[in-house]
Amino acid sequence: MSNRGQILIGIFLLFFGLLLLGGEIFNINMGEICWPLALILLGVLLLARPWLEKPGSGTTIRPLGDVRRRGEWQVTAEEIWMFVGDVRLDMTQAVIPTGETVIRIYSFVGDVELGVPPGVGVSLASTAFLTDSKLLGEKKEHFFGTLERASSGYELAERKIRLELIGLVIELKVAYGS
Repeated sequence: MSNRGQILIGIFLLFFGLLLLGGEIFNINMGEICWPLALILLGVLLLARPWLEKPGSGTTIRPLGDVRRRGEWQVTAEEIWMFVGDVRLDMTQAVIPTGETVIRIYSFVGDVELGVPPGVGVSLASTAFLTDSKLLGEKKEHFFGTLERASSGYELAERKIRLELIGLVIELKVAYGS
């Protein structure tokens, strides 16, 4: 995840910097070009997304809004795309499959809360400008880069949840429920 996230952020920054440099060199108002170009690229991404996703994984797209799951539900590999919003996944009563389940969250500004039952291993990788995390009682802030953390005994756990986050500002809370 760390290489993939850093590559995506690097490509974005490189592309944006080249656009701004080209605008200065050729005296072009990049504001008139960047917004339509960003909307076109977002539209292409949304249209191409079903063909790009891996079999067996779902995709949830919420540009503005929240994703909330609680009670009894089936945990599956999934991608969640949002601009600004909250993700609340209460897995204390959910059916979590054996092995590692990967949940990817792409957001500009996101607040992610994950509740897991005891005995489930949790691992997270967050690539963001600022990540504020509280993983199982341990608080940590990370500035510009990739934050990798895992619960103790993650490798030996029968059921595992891996969160991969890419965004600008991410606040993350992971706690064991009853």
